[in-house]
Amino acid sequence: MEKFAKGKRKAVMLLVLTLACTMLFSACSSKGNEGVKESNGGTAAPEKRVTLKVEVFDRGNSPAGSTITDNYLTQFVQKNFGDPNNIDVEYVPVPRSEEVEKLNVLMASGTNVPDIVFTYDPNTFNRYAKQGGLTDVGPLLEEHAPNLTAFLSPEVLGYGQYEGTQFAIPAKRSNVGKYASFIRQDWLDKLGLPVPQTTEELYETLKAFKEKDPGQTGGQVIPLGMTIASAQYEPLLWSFVKPTTEEERFTLTQQLGSNDYPTLLPGFKDALQFMNKLYNEGLMSKDFGLDKDKKKLGEDVATGKVGFYSEDDINPFYENGTYATLQKNVPGALLHSVDVYTNEEGKHAKPMYAPNGMYIMIPKSSERAVEAVKYLEWMASEDNLFHMQNGVEGENYTLVDGIPVVVENLTEEAANRLYNQGDMAIISNGKQLGSMEKNLQARALQMPKPFKDQVEAAQKIANSDVIPPVLMDRPIEAQTKYGTTLLDKFNEMIVKTTMSRPDQFESVFDSMMKDYMASGGQAILDERTAVYKEMKAK
Repeated sequence: MEKFAKGKRKAVMLLVLTLACTMLFSACSSKGNEGVKESNGGTAAPEKRVTLKVEVFDRGNSPAGSTITDNYLTQFVQKNFGDPNNIDVEYVPVPRSEEVEKLNVLMASGTNVPDIVFTYDPNTFNRYAKQGGLTDVGPLLEEHAPNLTAFLSPEVLGYGQYEGTQFAIPAKRSNVGKYASFIRQDWLDKLGLPVPQTTEELYETLKAFKEKDPGQTGGQVIPLGMTIASAQYEPLLWSFVKPTTEEERFTLTQQLGSNDYPTLLPGFKDALQFMNKLYNEGLMSKDFGLDKDKKKLGEDVATGKVGFYSEDDINPFYENGTYATLQKNVPGALLHSVDVYTNEEGKHAKPMYAPNGMYIMIPKSSERAVEAVKYLEWMASEDNLFHMQNGVEGENYTLVDGIPVVVENLTEEAANRLYNQGDMAIISNGKQLGSMEKNLQARALQMPKPFKDQVEAAQKIANSDVIPPVLMDRPIEAQTKYGTTLLDKFNEMIVKTTMSRPDQFESVFDSMMKDYMASGGQAILDERTAVYKEMKAK
């Protein structure tokens, strides 16, 4: 009897423990998904209506009848995602020009912060992750977002990790090509010269432009247009970088802001010496060091003074842009896309964009983490992203060989429908059509028809022989600390070494490099070296 009583007590205790564990599991698993049940379609929908708050950039450009929080796309999201899932989607405006400052205020509040926030600034993302202010979205992606995960790919998702934990969902960039170069084809034709294929051939072409002035500029010819903006000098600099080992790439590259710079890589000094040669022979823009916003370069190209220059890939070809203005000012002018700068391996090496766009984050304080991930999953599913980016067929676009092409002479209603599509379709930076080839075709079709061939050529150039950014296992704190100062030092180094007398180049370079390293360059080198050793030890 006593043995039976003991057995009964054990059974009761076991039952109590089981119930307790069940209740505990339910409580733990309900965060961000309170009162969730499975719908017939297999999608978990809250029994009780909940609110999901989503950040949205406010650019102050809402058309009449719309606001940044109430427009065609916010209504589309509510109807197709919110209502079926018993969720009210509420948009929280953040001025685009004050993105980081406003986000810092929201994150600090703890209670007023949206459930989905984002930033383009990697340092802001890394800071939030380091401070423990973000939700680990890795398990949520695995459980709730198969389409989103497939759409982004492991490569893109890697940019949202901090020390191995997935603290952000990076948007996917539709085009990673950065730079192309452009030459006055009519000048080449007038002089009977072929399109240069190498850096040395370009040098000879620039000399011919200066000596013979085929544009009849009256002595104002600028053979090579240059500024102190990265689009002009990066293609030249990187083409001089010599083949590097993995260790050299990871340790000697210096990331300043969002760009990698070849400051310590072998060949960088040779690039500056070549610029010095061009400048002292009168083959380059004389006051390039003062042209930080590229305005002077744009004027010189548009007025027919520049023979060759590099630029963001399709930048010259926009409607009423540089090339269109050049053709008005100089009838018969031809600007062709070319790939000229060549490294010692015969490649036209140039940097590319990282494959990610903005960093989409869920604050640790959010109680709607599951709903937030499901919102992004919905966006990546079926044709939702396509609709958000392209609108209504026949009204906003027509399909040409499977590519959506914007309808000419849009009605006001159709035009207003997508004024904010880039800020609403947050999982993508640029229009996504399933492949890079289609993305580029669609981009080219949006440009003025007379420039279509040159746009396609420029895009092909920008995506050829590209150098991917170096992704470290963890953020380099010295880059965050010294990056702004060092970028100024880097630009100063380019200007002063380029403009120095040839016999003073060595001493100016050594002095500038010493100052650069003392101002934080050495600290970055030391930290990158240490992190690389950690990576290899794993």
